[in-house]
Amino acid sequence: MGSMVFGGPWGCNEGPARAQAGAPAEAALTAQPATEKGGRADIIAIDGSSTVFPITEAVAEEFRSTDPTRVTIGVSGTGGGFKKFCKGETAISGASRPIKPSEVELCKTGGVDYIELPVAYDGISVVVNPKNDWVKYLTVAELKALWRPEAQGQIKRWSQVRTGWPDEEVHLFGAGVDSGTYDYFTSAVVGTEHSSRGDFTSSEDDNVLVQGVATDRLALGFFGYAYYEQNRSRLSAVPIDDENDANGRGPIAVSPQSVIDGTYSPLSRPIFIYVSVAAAARPEVAAFVDFYIANATKLVREVGYIQLPERGYGLVSKRFERRVSGSIFGGTGSRVGVSVESLLAGE
Repeated sequence: MGSMVFGGPWGCNEGPARAQAGAPAEAALTAQPATEKGGRADIIAIDGSSTVFPITEAVAEEFRSTDPTRVTIGVSGTGGGFKKFCKGETAISGASRPIKPSEVELCKTGGVDYIELPVAYDGISVVVNPKNDWVKYLTVAELKALWRPEAQGQIKRWSQVRTGWPDEEVHLFGAGVDSGTYDYFTSAVVGTEHSSRGDFTSSEDDNVLVQGVATDRLALGFFGYAYYEQNRSRLSAVPIDDENDANGRGPIAVSPQSVIDGTYSPLSRPIFIYVSVAAAARPEVAAFVDFYIANATKLVREVGYIQLPERGYGLVSKRFERRVSGSIFGGTGSRVGVSVESLLAGE
């Protein structure tokens, strides 16, 4: 996957039109080598989550109207992004889950201290093809039956998921194993992070997953809400029943409201950027991150994600202003059903 590049003299006066979440990520400008300016490379290198990518892309496009610094954005997945970030190869890493213990250690080894900044909420969307007329909802137990490791080679037909469904193959599409979406989904649904069947079509590029489900009547997939939101005409979102008898809600459809109020359970989550403390000392990086936080409410909504409450962005801004390093999650990785506002307020 190439990198999106914003800013700098590319032989044209206008930057790329903002890509929608469902547009091919390959429609990117090719980077020219960074030029030295004032003894440093005048460039902000970003990589990581394809889920966070649409937000960061939108921020970078807006930022270029205020600052000539070039911004490159790669899409290696959350895990792939952290591998680069913890080696000091990038200034910022997008992540669709909190940093894991192994990545905390990797950053220690690489001498990289980091600031964790929640930037939005997301509801992992479980989707089917619009021609699928039998799936009206799924329970978490049914999702687990489909995706757990023991299902590989065993649960292969829709009729095995629920009695009365067609005796036809089920074709699964999901986030790649370097993706934070994969980590969170497996933790929330299967019960063990990074544990699932392996016989499904996986990709770090959510556009590939969108295309796969949109063209296959027998498909079922999962990815970030923005990619569903931008492709509503091509996909059907499946309401999820967490089977919590105490709340008596039944199946809940993914929406901004159900994500914010936590009723879309257990697939609602925060998403993040991680900023290198060393990189944050560079004025252009600090300016970019300040711009990111200040414009998040508008741009998060614009690309199809769910903004934090206003108080949440105030706490995030304060965290970056104070350069508070480490994770509010204690470096323990994905946590289901946790309010980032309450964690930030407790610092």
